[in-house]
Amino acid sequence: MDKKLETLRAKLAEAKLGGGQARIDAQHKKGKLTARERVHFLLDDDSFEEIGALVTHRSTDFGMAGQQFLGDGVVTGYGTVGGRLMYVFAQDFTVFGGSLSETHAEKICKVMDLAMKNGAPVIGLNDSGGARIQEGVNSLGGYADIFYRNVQASGVIPQISAILGPCAGGAVYSPAMTDFILMVEGSSYMFVTGPNVVRTVTNEEVTSEELGGAQTHASKSGVTHLVAANDVDCIDKIKRLLSYLPQNCEDTVPLLPYALGDEYRDELTDLVPENANQPYDMKDVIAGIVDGETFFEIHENYAENIVVGFARLAGRSIGIVANQPTNLAGVLDVNSSKKAARFVRFCDCFNIPLLVLEDVPGFLPGTDQEWNAIITNGAKLLYAFSEATVPRITVITRKAYGGAYDVMNSKHIGADMNFAWPGAEIAVMGAKGASEIIFKKEIEAADDPAAKLAEKEQEYAETFANPYRAAARGFIDEVIHPRETRRKLIKAFAMLEHKVVNRPKRKHGNVPL
Repeated sequence: MDKKLETLRAKLAEAKLGGGQARIDAQHKKGKLTARERVHFLLDDDSFEEIGALVTHRSTDFGMAGQQFLGDGVVTGYGTVGGRLMYVFAQDFTVFGGSLSETHAEKICKVMDLAMKNGAPVIGLNDSGGARIQEGVNSLGGYADIFYRNVQASGVIPQISAILGPCAGGAVYSPAMTDFILMVEGSSYMFVTGPNVVRTVTNEEVTSEELGGAQTHASKSGVTHLVAANDVDCIDKIKRLLSYLPQNCEDTVPLLPYALGDEYRDELTDLVPENANQPYDMKDVIAGIVDGETFFEIHENYAENIVVGFARLAGRSIGIVANQPTNLAGVLDVNSSKKAARFVRFCDCFNIPLLVLEDVPGFLPGTDQEWNAIITNGAKLLYAFSEATVPRITVITRKAYGGAYDVMNSKHIGADMNFAWPGAEIAVMGAKGASEIIFKKEIEAADDPAAKLAEKEQEYAETFANPYRAAARGFIDEVIHPRETRRKLIKAFAMLEHKVVNRPKRKHGNVPL
């Protein structure tokens, strides 16, 4: 038995070395951790249980029979984060560049299946050169097996993808179907075709960083949700993100202990300027409402005219969607609509209540927006809110104009509670534009058209540029003092805690894609 035990020990030690010490050293020289080091930093101490450490590939073509590495380029298993069960796979770049083989894919599928059966999140730590070309269609089939499971798991368990190295070709589609993507500056890349192929096909000269680096996808494409400085920072962000999420779609996020005080916040009173055209930072409003230092922004550098993220309110995890007046006056456009719709749908999947902070002058006009389908993309956000059954509360801090008023979680599309601050302006459009249309003939006939326009503008503003018409119709449940906002929201979310909505039976809706 001693000899057999020694054989087992030797094999496990060999598996832990991956592609060997020289390749581990090369990984470290690039400023990257190994797959096992990443798992170590992610999971609670001594909680990791590995599955498939002794798996090897089955390929015999192109001399592969003589190149066997235990584990076959991916570390898989389960453990805990903050005491909560998590499943994880970490691709090992030291083994064939982390390339995906048939058995490599089978290991990933196995932990995904276990995660689905047991209702726990799955975290993918991606660092792969793509499909293992020596295996041909077997490798491609492995990718498709993973893709299928991504779709089956969508909306059932949270799926998080960290891109910690190259991610190209078919490899990008699995992360794209997960809930959140994190990338590391300077060492991670995502693209369907790399710079060399781009150069050959289109004659474009572009670097990997420009084509598919972390900042590119964080600011231009919106593919990545969070950017980290290095591997450890990325893992820390994953842990923080998980703290706001439930284990699965039938679970709720643990309510942290919180002792209620008076909950008034005087700093909210004077945040909105008297001048309706003067910007203010909606993140200051968020900070004045949520528990201290708990706001965790998602998609920070993409479509900055809308802010989305998680926070805690009296210990309760909530999702926040807020127009940002400091960027494009908080207007809705193609990118902000997509960004917010995606976030709203995620929160609804996983029972995370939604708070909407509204200051929106409308949808952005122009040929660029129309030709890029602002109609369809704006409808995505409208659809997402209308479909959501989680508790939904809106606070109108200033402007709520036109169709954007409807879209931003209005009472008409199913919001549970709608509050407005006293300076809120709820109308089809701003007073100046409305007056120019309604009183066009009267203004043109006046001796002093400018003075007449100013007079009519004032008249329209007094009539509509306030929250009281909407409150009179019940479209606004309450006009509140800004300092009361946090207290009102805590009570309202507690009241809505056991909300139930019964939807018509259907296979699924047809979201405007």
